[in-house]
Amino acid sequence: MKKNGRILFEQMKTKRILVGISGASGAPIAIQLLKRLKEMETVETHLLLTRGAELTISQETAYSAEQVKSLADVCYDIGEIGQCPASGSFPMDAMIVVPCSMKTVAGIVSGYSDNLLLRAADVTIKEARPLILVPRESPLSPIHLRNLQELSAMGVRIVPPMISFYQNYTTIEEWTNNFVERLLEVVGLKNEMKSWSGM
Repeated sequence: MKKNGRILFEQMKTKRILVGISGASGAPIAIQLLKRLKEMETVETHLLLTRGAELTISQETAYSAEQVKSLADVCYDIGEIGQCPASGSFPMDAMIVVPCSMKTVAGIVSGYSDNLLLRAADVTIKEARPLILVPRESPLSPIHLRNLQELSAMGVRIVPPMISFYQNYTTIEEWTNNFVERLLEVVGLKNEMKSWSGM
């Protein structure tokens, strides 16, 4: 796995996706997303893990942080603010923050880029690239709602992990898998989402 991000697209790669994982609950969603992206020969996956994310991964899954990192083509140290995603000159097709904590939401909306994930999100917005946030919090306070509304007004896609009960899921894994397919659809990647077929 290439670690420093200073790599050229292989000829077969056509999409470069940056995945950020914060410390909010929902690590299984992020892991399933990374697995699906890894299956796509035309996608190059870049990964950012916060310290909180590493703790949540150990709490919610059987994966170690290192195992999660191995699912990406490139992984960055969250504290190395000078890495490639910190610059708008580094091409990136989209960024997905999943799950996205309210602390991360607040940092993004205020432009407070004190780590590489926040800086990368700031760059994604200023370069008018797709930024998708999967906020994981309930109930939402007026502060949370205001921050999310402001980001939505900037063009950021807010995709909360909502259960579609009409799909009649029998396990949380089924729901997780279909929600990840929904994220792929939002990004514009080939997906296997179960869509509504009417009553």
